[in-house]
Amino acid sequence: MDRYLIDTHIALFLMSDSNELEKDIREIFDDSNNLLYVSTISAQEMLFLRKRNRVKLPWKKPEDILVVMENLNIQLLPVKREHLETFARLSIPENHHDPNDHMIISQAITEKMRLVSSDRQFENYTSQKLRLLFNQR
Repeated sequence: MDRYLIDTHIALFLMSDSNELEKDIREIFDDSNNLLYVSTISAQEMLFLRKRNRVKLPWKKPEDILVVMENLNIQLLPVKREHLETFARLSIPENHHDPNDHMIISQAITEKMRLVSSDRQFENYTSQKLRLLFNQR
């Protein structure tokens, strides 16, 4: 049994049954022995994007995202003090300015989870113990 933290865009791809997920990534998500998590930071981003109609999803209400996550057995990972401590120590590359990304990365490092993302910026954190599983789009 492995634990995976799913980045915001990956969660949206998974919940909308998009063809943006690589076959290997899809197989990990389909394996019921694996535990899937989404940061509360990502959940907040998805809700905001849906409320602003910035993403096309098949659900009428933003809160339906939470129901779909539950139906897919995706658990929420709240931000904890330990994550903030990792966040405080994280070295930030000069060209990566997204504090939400930094917190999600900090959560994955602290929890020793593999982070699934399509964001190339995340590769800059593998030297800081980020276990990245990259989804080529």
